[in-house]
Amino acid sequence: MSSTTEPATADDLPASLADADAAYRDVDAEISDHGEETVEAVADAYDRATDLLDRYEGQATGTGRENFKNFIQFQEQFASLVEDLPDDLPERDAFEAANDRFDKRRLSEDDFAAARDRLESASEIAGLLAERQEALERYRELRREVGHAIADLREEIADRERLVELGEVDLDAPVEDIRDPIETYNDAVSEAFAEFRSEASTRAVLDFVATTHGYPLVGFNDPPESLREYVETREAGTETITDLLKYARYSNSKLGHYVDDPGALKRAVATNETYLERLDADPLQLEWPPKPAAELRWRVEELTSVVARFAPEEVVADLRDVQSVVRDAERFERLRTAAEAKTELSEAEREKVTSGAIEDELTDLREQKERLEEAREEYPDR
Repeated sequence: MSSTTEPATADDLPASLADADAAYRDVDAEISDHGEETVEAVADAYDRATDLLDRYEGQATGTGRENFKNFIQFQEQFASLVEDLPDDLPERDAFEAANDRFDKRRLSEDDFAAARDRLESASEIAGLLAERQEALERYRELRREVGHAIADLREEIADRERLVELGEVDLDAPVEDIRDPIETYNDAVSEAFAEFRSEASTRAVLDFVATTHGYPLVGFNDPPESLREYVETREAGTETITDLLKYARYSNSKLGHYVDDPGALKRAVATNETYLERLDADPLQLEWPPKPAAELRWRVEELTSVVARFAPEEVVADLRDVQSVVRDAERFERLRTAAEAKTELSEAEREKVTSGAIEDELTDLREQKERLEEAREEYPDR
């Protein structure tokens, strides 16, 4: 067997695992019949014999003086190997037959080929250890595949159960009661941050971003250290982000009219253009559909502290409006689930839920998972 065998499908895996188990047991039983140590002894003898054949085939044939010397060495070593083998070693006569082929005054390539043929029966026993290892690897590989298939089926089952849950939701529920405050806040904070970014100094903007590090639910990326250090210590840090990016694209000669050290600005700003260009209000906005009430409540609390640092009071008030709709957690969750259903369910998926096709799929998936779990339990790890 080989580990390169084509992966089995989920339906075929239990039978494939059973076959792999039987293959491993068969070769293990064959080794047990001979005895582990005996098989190891045959394998060692076979390896040493074939090593001698490989090493001397090109050196002990022919008529030259050196060839004759090598022939004598080979003949002595091969004969010594055979003489030292235990009398009760399986296939000892195969080694003797191979040695008999070399009882002559001159050797040819045909003699070496004939010797390998006579060792064939010993090679079958010698190969049992490798065969068992390959069978074991295949068995383990299939058990891993069973485990992966079970995990995949769990996900598929969860997905279908989620569709059933969403399909039972009242799609006529007034989701605008929670959507409108969230959209109003998102629009307002986006506009406020864009104004802050365009009018405040780069130093002030990066200072703001740095303060959000203490609020884990506000996901700004930390400013690059080289950029932060530059805007904190250089006069250019008082410029807006738009101006700094514009300067970074100037030639050094033109830039020299605006800053004392053009090279320092290039190193700090030009290398971090992507960070500055992507700095926007996304980390401050609320998702739609929204997170569960408990998560959203904590996020709004953090955002209130953060947004108040740069935005007008009316934007903070918009956040309070969001917080007010979260207070009635039961109603919020009902509307949130309806929002998820409207967002996530396609028309085809709704039809499958309505027709009962999803329940049929769930039944089939659960049965597949059960069969795989039974197979994994029946065939333990080795």
